Amino acid sequence: MSEQLPSKQRGISFIGLLFVAAVLAMAGVVIAQVFPTAIEYMNVQKAAQKAATDGSTPAEIRMIFDKNADINDIKSIRGKDLDISKQGDKVVVAFSYQREIHLVGPAFLTMKYEGQSK
Repeated sequence: MSEQLPSKQRGISFIGLLFVAAVLAMAGVVIAQVFPTAIEYMNVQKAAQKAATDGSTPAEIRMIFDKNADINDIKSIRGKDLDISKQGDKVVVAFSYQREIHLVGPAFLTMKYEGQSK
């Protein structure tokens, strides 16, 4: 009779599965904290565009932006932080700000956002 060798098992071990699950969980937590900042950036972009098209003076542009910031729950930047300029006959509203997300201990993830109206 011929002897059959035991077949090698393939796949991931339980410890390997736990490691992969822990890495995916940590990545999920970071993504869950970054996602709201990306949504806020899109709201800031929309508010800057609306302020640039609807406002005519810097004070009016800042007021329009602040009203939109209150409505859209924008907390990272205010109207006084905007850089308002004129290029040709168009008003351009530029902004830049950063958000810090606490990860663990002394580690932070810093997100820098900047943009301008079209």
